[in-house]
This record gives sequence, C-alpha cells and structure tokens, in this order.
Amino acid sequence: MRLRVSAVAEICDTAEAGRMPDLDRTRNLWPQIADDLRRRLRAGEWAPGERFPGTVALAAEYGTAQATTQKAVVALRAEGWLRLEVGRGNYVTDTPPGAP
Repeated sequence: MRLRVSAVAEICDTAEAGRMPDLDRTRNLWPQIADDLRRRLRAGEWAPGERFPGTVALAAEYGTAQATTQKAVVALRAEGWLRLEVGRGNYVTDTPPGAP
C-alpha cells in the first residue's frame, strides 16, 4: 500500500500540532519512539484488535526514517504489544504485556 502525498502531509500536520514528542537526536531514536508508542498503547490510543499504523505513517509522524520506526515496531512485537498478520499489517494484541 502506498500513502498519498496528501496523507503524509496530513500526518505531518497532526504531528506538528503537538502530538510529536521531542526526540533526543543525540541518542538512538528507535528506543525513544518505542517508549512513546508503548505509552500511547497503555493510554488506549489503539484498542485491542485494532490495526496499528504502518511504519511509513509513523515515520512521517515522528519525522524519522522508515527503518527507524520499523525497529521500534519490531521491538513492540517482540514484547507482545503487537502481532503481525502477514500481508495485512500489525495489530494490537488482545492481552498487553504485564496484563493479568
């Protein structure tokens, strides 16, 4: 799936409106992005079973390279926050890590 230029611009506008956290550019970015995404998952921004944003959209939102957001998403999958459905994308797991 390819994002339209207008879709990426819309994501960037949303990020500039205050959603994008301040990233410390002197340190690796992907762990900072993973931390922010974990925070957002805990806050319920994405419901269990909901499709998680793609790495292109996340890269536009955070102002980073797609490979950087991919590393953050892979880390979240390894921790059990997300599950990959091949050919469909990442989805929020029904039981987040640490849940009883």
